[in-house]
Amino acid sequence: MFELRPYRRHNNEIAYNPFREMEKLERKFFEEPFAPFFRSGDIAEFKTDITDEGDHYVLEADLPGFDKKDIHLDLSDNTLTINAERHSQHEENDKRQKYVRVERSYGRYSRQFDVSSVDTDGIKAKYENGVLSLTLPKKQQNLPESRHLEIE
Repeated sequence: MFELRPYRRHNNEIAYNPFREMEKLERKFFEEPFAPFFRSGDIAEFKTDITDEGDHYVLEADLPGFDKKDIHLDLSDNTLTINAERHSQHEENDKRQKYVRVERSYGRYSRQFDVSSVDTDGIKAKYENGVLSLTLPKKQQNLPESRHLEIE
């Protein structure tokens, strides 16, 4: 569990402190008690790539192991929300006894994206091989008309 290592004192003597690792663990726990569960978004959110293709954006989200019916896309006030939920089989009582190890994560995952520069009526989505791909067409910018003004 803990690696026992010597540490150097100020005068370069090597001395062993058996409590140093425990102190470090305790400090880390009380500073960030839930960090192991949410570090770099591993469980709370899924990873995405967004590319600018000129007239549209492409958003690709890694959602392996999800059923298409468990992924929901919602638009509200220039915000695109992607929700996905994966259910666990080990939660069922009759199957719980059979599991030796459970490492895969289950639960609700969610991300939100600002789509104020996107024509939301033209968004297209597909889900294939664990990757959700969204094509997000850009809004056409209304450039002011140029016209000639007469001087009075």
